[in-house]
Amino acid sequence: MLNRKIDGYLKEWKSDSDKLPLIIEGARQVGKTTSIMAFAKKNYKTVYELNFFTHPEHVSIFSGSLESDEILFRLSLAFPDKEYIAGSTLIFLDEIQDCPNARTALKFLARDERFDVIASGSLLGINYKSVPSFPVGYTRTIKMYPLDFEEFLWAMKIKNEIIEALHECFINRTAVDSYVHESMLRLFSLYIVIGGMPAAVNQFVKERNYAKVRIIQKNILNDYKKDVIKYADEAEKVKIIRCLESVPAQLAKGYKKFQYSVVEKGSSSSKYGGALLWLKDSDIISFCNNLSLLESPLSAYSIEKEFKVYMNDNGLLVSMYENDTAKKLMEGELGLFKGAFYENVIATNLIALGHRLFYFSPSDTLEIDFIINYKGAPCLLEVKSGENTKSKSLNTVLNNPKYKVNQAIRLSRKNVGEEGKILSLPLYMIMFLKDEIDNSWENNLPDPEQLLEALKKQMK
Repeated sequence: MLNRKIDGYLKEWKSDSDKLPLIIEGARQVGKTTSIMAFAKKNYKTVYELNFFTHPEHVSIFSGSLESDEILFRLSLAFPDKEYIAGSTLIFLDEIQDCPNARTALKFLARDERFDVIASGSLLGINYKSVPSFPVGYTRTIKMYPLDFEEFLWAMKIKNEIIEALHECFINRTAVDSYVHESMLRLFSLYIVIGGMPAAVNQFVKERNYAKVRIIQKNILNDYKKDVIKYADEAEKVKIIRCLESVPAQLAKGYKKFQYSVVEKGSSSSKYGGALLWLKDSDIISFCNNLSLLESPLSAYSIEKEFKVYMNDNGLLVSMYENDTAKKLMEGELGLFKGAFYENVIATNLIALGHRLFYFSPSDTLEIDFIINYKGAPCLLEVKSGENTKSKSLNTVLNNPKYKVNQAIRLSRKNVGEEGKILSLPLYMIMFLKDEIDNSWENNLPDPEQLLEALKKQMK
């Protein structure tokens, strides 16, 4: 059983006295059901698990009235061996995209405090058109991703004391012990080829057999294609699969901006734009948009039609190439092309840490891999996979006053260090670059009673 960060989130959600039904979104096979059921067994005496994909007959429970008493009655008929216990019952609606009425019912279930409700789905961004009425304001939603690097370290039995010591080096800007540093770099390289899909990670932890891991990864990709066939509009199915299969070629280009002509010669967004959005909405890929300005908020300056595409799991990406790609990556081969894998794995971890993906390319000769919000301001982030860590683009932007950027981070195989305004971090320290929310403003609000007294004095 893998330890996941969502485990702590679920505990926090359950302890909230005002909790709403929880929707956990994410691509298929990222571990949603496993984590939810492990949590359920520990915290509830009765669990009604309804998987609408494997048991389509459960859809009938949400036919007719959606009032909670009616649904509870139908659940008692469908699960006669389960005893409903007020205050210790969980209703788990798995693959809820296959039952649009169940998603609508969350509004009614939210009003009933006698039980808790968790729903999960892998294609909720796709099936929105079939939902009769969305329960706006009646649910809480969280996105679940493949294992990030820190979760991968947990799976590899790396002790928390080691991670905490690395974090201290990150905070204090001190170099990591050379043996630990080299060991962590090797683990990071391993993470690049294994990725974060739970089945793949579990298989590797169990047998250390990459051939079996690759079979699992290929099967997951095939399952994604089956989802396309099942859920996509007929006119879009072939286009979606072509877009997915073009990702390796897109990342192989020196010019990383997504090009529809790579999918099909002479094609454009008018033909393939919808297909690409289907993959994004199903959490298989992510967009990284170019910025017109390096100012906060970053999303305000996102260029909609200029973007790079990354796979949401690096292991799946590696499996889309030739059989010996993983071996060459682990041995430091592949030349300049290995940079594409390093960029992709950093992208997946930034997303898991709460960042939106942006890059900056104001000209054909200048590109910064990623721009993140860090310590309340835009920060340049460059990824280096090889020995050459010269940062021409970083220095160009940092030294040009028109860009107004004063911080930059370079992720590479080098140890912790500082070079002027550039903070040099080893690749594995991506796990510490969380997008922290500064809530200090909450404590600086005026006191209502003092405001009232001041107004009274003025009126006198």
